[in-house]
Amino acid sequence: MGSVVILTDSNSGITQEMAKEYGVSVLPMPFFINEKTYFEDINLTQEEFYKLLGEDAEITTSMPAPGDVTDRWDELLKEYDEVVYIPMSSGLSSSCSTAMMLAEDDYEGKVFVVNNQRISVTMRQSVLDAKELADAGKSGAEIKEILEREKMESSIYIMVDTLHYLKKGGRITPAAAALGTLLKLKPVLQIQGEKLDSFAKARTVKQAKAMMLQAMHDDFDNRFAGKKMHLSGAYTCSKEEAEAWKQEIEASFPGYEVVMNPLSLSVSCHIGPGSLAIASSKVIEY
Repeated sequence: MGSVVILTDSNSGITQEMAKEYGVSVLPMPFFINEKTYFEDINLTQEEFYKLLGEDAEITTSMPAPGDVTDRWDELLKEYDEVVYIPMSSGLSSSCSTAMMLAEDDYEGKVFVVNNQRISVTMRQSVLDAKELADAGKSGAEIKEILEREKMESSIYIMVDTLHYLKKGGRITPAAAALGTLLKLKPVLQIQGEKLDSFAKARTVKQAKAMMLQAMHDDFDNRFAGKKMHLSGAYTCSKEEAEAWKQEIEASFPGYEVVMNPLSLSVSCHIGPGSLAIASSKVIEY
């Protein structure tokens, strides 16, 4: 059995430091901010990103350059026999389909691109699952098959604190944003598979939290009934608010160990600061 390495991108929320700890590799995502290129966790920290976001800088995301992707594959293949590459959801970016084409051309049997349809915290869990599978002796092809089989077994609910960034990104109309701001709405969004969609509208943070907790309970009772699940929280707010949210999740789901991590910057640039999320994904059994 050959050696297998797991590669992802920073849409997973896995930092370069975390990658060393987990024994995986992470491609930094490029951001264009005020016409200058930055790379997440290389020359763009979370603090710098939110400072620029607060200054209403022009921020757009992009997929990694194909040459940067294949260069990383070539580098890893000097040390490992196979690469399992887990990019962000194919429904949110063309980076997955581009990587699949690159792998088919020159890396058949060596690079396995996973069309995992996940983002941020659930994508992070997929990377950890892939690493566990590799450590258990699974091949690149087997890991790809397992992750794609389980890809829809995840759920994310996100409370948005301000409508400004959804309007700026064209996800809601200026009129809807103005009305929502006037009514002080706290929209709750969902990611079920590959797309970011509207889920509900709350009038307060407390109501939004209650909606997200109930939605996740409904998922556990129906979509995920009888399945072992990972449960996590995520945020673009202060660490104090995040810790309080973690405690609320744990109180609502006794017996679960809740992992709390920042939402990846690729999500944050569309929803802005002050957001809270709850996420789950099925425990991989093999």
